[in-house]
Amino acid sequence: MKQFFFLFLFISAVNVNAQIERMEPPFWWAGMENSEVQVMYYGKDIATYQVSAGEGLLFQNVVKTENPNYVFVTIETEGLKPGSYIINFQKKGKTVFSKPYELKKRRENSALRKGFDASDAMYLIMPDRFANGNPENDSSPKMVEKADRTNLGGRHGGDLQGVIDNLDYLEDLGITTLWSTPLLEDNDKTYSYHTYAQSDVYTIDPRYGSNEDYKKLADEMHKRDMKLVMDYVTNHWGAEHWMIKDLPTYDWIHQFPGYANSNYRMTTQYDPNRSQIDWKYCVDGWFVSSMPDLNQSNPLVLNYLTQNAIWWIEYANLDGFRVDTYSYNDKDGIAAWTKAIMKEYPHFNIVGEVWMHDQAQISYWQKDSPIGAIQSYNSNLPSVMDFTLHDAIMSVFDEENASWDQGMIKVYENFVNDFLYADINNMLVFAGNHDTDRFNEIYKSDLNKYKLAMTLVLTTRGIPQLYYGDEIGMVGNKAKLGDGDIRRDFPGGWKGDSQSAFSEAGRTDVQNSYHSFTKKLLNYRKNKEVLHFGKLLQYLPENNVYVYFRYNDTARVMVVINNNTEDQELDLARFAEGLAESSAGKEIISDRQIELSDKLKIDGKSSLVIELK
Repeated sequence: MKQFFFLFLFISAVNVNAQIERMEPPFWWAGMENSEVQVMYYGKDIATYQVSAGEGLLFQNVVKTENPNYVFVTIETEGLKPGSYIINFQKKGKTVFSKPYELKKRRENSALRKGFDASDAMYLIMPDRFANGNPENDSSPKMVEKADRTNLGGRHGGDLQGVIDNLDYLEDLGITTLWSTPLLEDNDKTYSYHTYAQSDVYTIDPRYGSNEDYKKLADEMHKRDMKLVMDYVTNHWGAEHWMIKDLPTYDWIHQFPGYANSNYRMTTQYDPNRSQIDWKYCVDGWFVSSMPDLNQSNPLVLNYLTQNAIWWIEYANLDGFRVDTYSYNDKDGIAAWTKAIMKEYPHFNIVGEVWMHDQAQISYWQKDSPIGAIQSYNSNLPSVMDFTLHDAIMSVFDEENASWDQGMIKVYENFVNDFLYADINNMLVFAGNHDTDRFNEIYKSDLNKYKLAMTLVLTTRGIPQLYYGDEIGMVGNKAKLGDGDIRRDFPGGWKGDSQSAFSEAGRTDVQNSYHSFTKKLLNYRKNKEVLHFGKLLQYLPENNVYVYFRYNDTARVMVVINNNTEDQELDLARFAEGLAESSAGKEIISDRQIELSDKLKIDGKSSLVIELK
């Protein structure tokens, strides 16, 4: 009898697995703000079954599409306790097989998690290029592309364990938040290391590790009071995504029919004089031919993306998102996606990539933007990236002969336009990222110019973001050698590397010069609320010297950036408003006391960060 019973269970399990190949989300949580969860079942002719709720369960609706391999079942979870609930699949009124669906218990205060903000310093890594903690997963039999560290555009073997192994390095540097480029499965035949062409959005790429490894990374970071930001992609998937190969609906992706490339003209999103065809090719066109463009105006797509994002927050205990190509998405769809996440987690943070070169156009995409309001649009996006400041940083420190529009006036004018933004403190400020030219390449490894840039990034308003390796002077030539060269391996991340920049002893003298300056300012900034949320008071640059103050009711910091090659002497009477009767201060970089009663001297191509007394 027992043998018969176990045989029955075995046959039943085989039957279920034969019919249901995928169930997404794979599980959910009880007690969510939005009590509905739409579960997608995928399997051969699964739509030919009638779906019914087991005991204690209520369906809001069941949606079937033109593809018989999909069924979308919306479950009402309000009042349900954590546990396993039965979904029945029937034919002619008889249950053919059943599938349990689990509701898990949420972490305590999960909804109240606090996202990253201006008190943080963010560090961006390309995980494939940071550190290889587990050489056994460099290649995977499940994935097409294999590891080849000799190929600049290939996979090099960096992984989640490598990141975990080097969290102490980041903590010591003064970093509080980690942004990793995407880690989800990308099964492209080549160039898959960037992982923006995802083939399964519920699974960590096995060459990085596992879902459990990702959760472990978050746990290890939280032990150090650090935060983890996921790079999320709403605009597109990879052509190798399993759903792209068997679309639930024709309009799951934008089709022309088939492929047409984006014109990348994001200004058509709000141009009142645009042509419809130009707008369509921006928003609906594919980013590249291997990245089909997702249709967020399709309610099933939008809900799938929303639930997937929430699932990762809840599962991995995340602290924020960076959203790739935010301004390429359907405007209303991405606003609804963002609003749903922020409603579930009111203190979470999301920063969107809005790569534009005009402050009004960037502002348009921030939550409660006065510019967006002109067209009655609100993206609900808390944070945007200050690309116009980055534009200035990429040239200004070579402009040593200041003029009306050259030199530090570029930086000054960037902040003049802060009145366009709804929240100037919730903006990402940076000197480089994984898509831009390396700062130290542009400036020919000039340490003094690096110090000027880091002084600015780490003391002005907003959330500072560093790109891995800049703090040790890493270079790379994108124009000549492509993206792979600005994404070189971090020295010491691989067994057998000739040197390791993860330790002071392993770094060269030059690397230590970059690192020690960066570490000094980052760790000073870490506990200085005035640099997090203090107001900004700036003065017009004179002789290519830019002076500004960060201040609140209890503290003031004076920052002087001399972009002139010559020493300069400042008449402090001009800065009386900023000094507020302070006559002395401590210079943070040199640890020396400075008198501020009359004149202030500063060396050429140098900076001062003075905490006023």
